[in-house]
Amino acid sequence: MSSAKRWFVIINPTSGNGSSKRKWPKIKANLVSEGFDFDFAFTEYANHSNGLVQDAINQQFKNIICIGGDGTLHNIINGIQNQSSVASSDIHIGVIPIGTGNDWIKTYNIPLGVKRAISIIKRGLLKSQDLGKIEFLNQDKKATYFNNLAGIGFDGFVVSKVGKYKFLGSLAYIIGAVVGLFSFKNFYTIISFNGKEIKTKSLMVLVGLCKYSGGGMQLTKNPNPDDGLFDVSIAKDLSKFDIVKNLFNLFNGNIVKHSKVENHKVNCLSIHINLEEHSFIQADGELLGKGNIKLSIIPKAFSFYSN
Repeated sequence: MSSAKRWFVIINPTSGNGSSKRKWPKIKANLVSEGFDFDFAFTEYANHSNGLVQDAINQQFKNIICIGGDGTLHNIINGIQNQSSVASSDIHIGVIPIGTGNDWIKTYNIPLGVKRAISIIKRGLLKSQDLGKIEFLNQDKKATYFNNLAGIGFDGFVVSKVGKYKFLGSLAYIIGAVVGLFSFKNFYTIISFNGKEIKTKSLMVLVGLCKYSGGGMQLTKNPNPDDGLFDVSIAKDLSKFDIVKNLFNLFNGNIVKHSKVENHKVNCLSIHINLEEHSFIQADGELLGKGNIKLSIIPKAFSFYSN
């Protein structure tokens, strides 16, 4: 690690049910002992890390350390993508994971232990992957970027229920799914890509870059975060019984083999939905709202420290 390298550390004190705040003195001491030259800031409200990373970039920082979960990383990435002074791939992110699901790190075998995570960052091996861009159609909303998986329908509905159970870690997603079963209704959607349309009643539509989501679930067939393509799973009109029967298959990846699940590889698609239905949209476990959306790939836009 170059002695001239400066780091900006962003800590979400609420991540991991408050673990980030409790562990910060130890993390700070480890960074100092490993020779990191850094400034730091705590997030103080939702999406604050978005602005913090932009301020850091304006101060010429190009190396960011994220201390938090998938949501904190998601917001940092959006902060990078929503500035234009530096190419996004020139900003390098290290992750010390402390969150509920910690799903993105599973694809790259980034460890949960603080010292091991810091050692990976210090070693300085950079990787890059694609990002997804979500644009809301017929709505005056900024684009949202994601690095792991976006979903619309039951997937987003579960995210809307997870917050109150986050103290249970990844188990929160299972509880959210069970609770959601009793109130979610499948919705009508039109998915358009490569000049074709799929019109169907659907449980959810999943658009993946990486392998895991929802606390370790594997919901897309063959994701590859740097092949320039989304891995799309269209879960059609699955019933509550179908979901209960296949609960374990959500985690071992076999759900994509179900006769009511259709899989595609695409670089751009649009999803139109009946706004009267439960069409919740989530990206990287963050609830975005409702609406018709277009999703497109930004190749190799995310640069990070990994094994």
